[in-house]
Amino acid sequence: MRNLSVTTFIHILFSVAIAILIATSLLFFSWDKDRRKIDEFKRYQLISITFLSNLQLSPDKEDLKKLYKELRVKPVPRKKVKEIKKKIETKGKTVFSGGSSIGQVRVFSIDGVNYIYVQRMSYNLMLRDNRPKNYFFEIAVTSGAFLIALLLLLYLAVLKKLYPLKKLHKQIQRFAKGDMHTRITYVHDDEIGKIAKSFDDAIVHIHELSASKNLFMRNMMHELKTPITKGRIVAEMLEDEGTKKILVRAFERMNELISELAEIERVTTQSFEPDFEYVLLSEIIHEAQELLMTHSNCLKVEIKDMALTTDKKLMALVLKNLIDNGMKYGKDKCVMVRTDHGMIEVISKGDALEHPLSYYTEPFSQAEKRSSGFGLGLYIVDSILQKLGYRLGYRHEESKNIFILVPNNEKLKIARRK
Repeated sequence: MRNLSVTTFIHILFSVAIAILIATSLLFFSWDKDRRKIDEFKRYQLISITFLSNLQLSPDKEDLKKLYKELRVKPVPRKKVKEIKKKIETKGKTVFSGGSSIGQVRVFSIDGVNYIYVQRMSYNLMLRDNRPKNYFFEIAVTSGAFLIALLLLLYLAVLKKLYPLKKLHKQIQRFAKGDMHTRITYVHDDEIGKIAKSFDDAIVHIHELSASKNLFMRNMMHELKTPITKGRIVAEMLEDEGTKKILVRAFERMNELISELAEIERVTTQSFEPDFEYVLLSEIIHEAQELLMTHSNCLKVEIKDMALTTDKKLMALVLKNLIDNGMKYGKDKCVMVRTDHGMIEVISKGDALEHPLSYYTEPFSQAEKRSSGFGLGLYIVDSILQKLGYRLGYRHEESKNIFILVPNNEKLKIARRK
């Protein structure tokens, strides 16, 4: 029940209510039909007994009229008696038959009208049942139909009232998928309208913050590139080749860091789509080494070369960050990259992580994380892997930290189809 949607719950609720109402109505109609039959039988039994006992006393016309009035019957004119008898013979239906040794009473139904035929010696009376028609059954049927119609109208009204929620859900989903131009529309100022307005205000605010962030990033990178370029020019003018080489390499690294920041900012947006291609793992590792600007003997590669469907630049950035972490914070400053059953592992010596991996993949790491060497880097790695159809795994064994790139097969199949 907890996982049922509101719409489904309303469907079930109204369906059960209508089913109960219909079942109750059918039971009532069945009971009423039996009640009317019993009531009819009792009435004609009373008429039979009353007429036969009174006719035995040879009543005069006034007594008969009084009897007709009391029993609510009306004598059929003699001219129509033959016609009525013919109708009884052809299409009459016997409703009641009773009597005794002194006479007999039978009731026939013709076209919804009941005729009472009394036979006793010299009396042969054809009477018409003159009891006012009881509309109780018709009223009950009308009331039942009205209640069902009312329930259906209420059901449709509730669904119509909930329709804006479906529309709101679709618009929020579009925004969640990266459509920053989505706006939440609403017509009425009811509770749903107020929720829609709050979401719309939040989207506008997020859009403004995103635009402000992008502007800040562009300005910051532009402002940093100018002094870096000037510093590079000055470094080229130095005569000391050793110092010159160190400074040029430092400025190049700073330039690459700015480019990486720009790439990270681009990757973490919802609308970003990686550029998938077939590429060899060895090529990716080579590019990661180029980004590290190191060909240290402390980087060991033991891989079974294989073709991946991935974004070469982004995967190289992932490996570069993991290798860089291992070199900086590993006990012997050495890192091994190896493959194991289609998974890529980056291994370095060190103590086990104090917290679960999810703690270190959160953005904007705290001082405790930075002091341990796990700041924004693993957040960037995790964000990129999610885009590429991988997930980041971790285990610690034999005094080694092992970070694992585990392929998510479903996402990779979609990427291949693209």
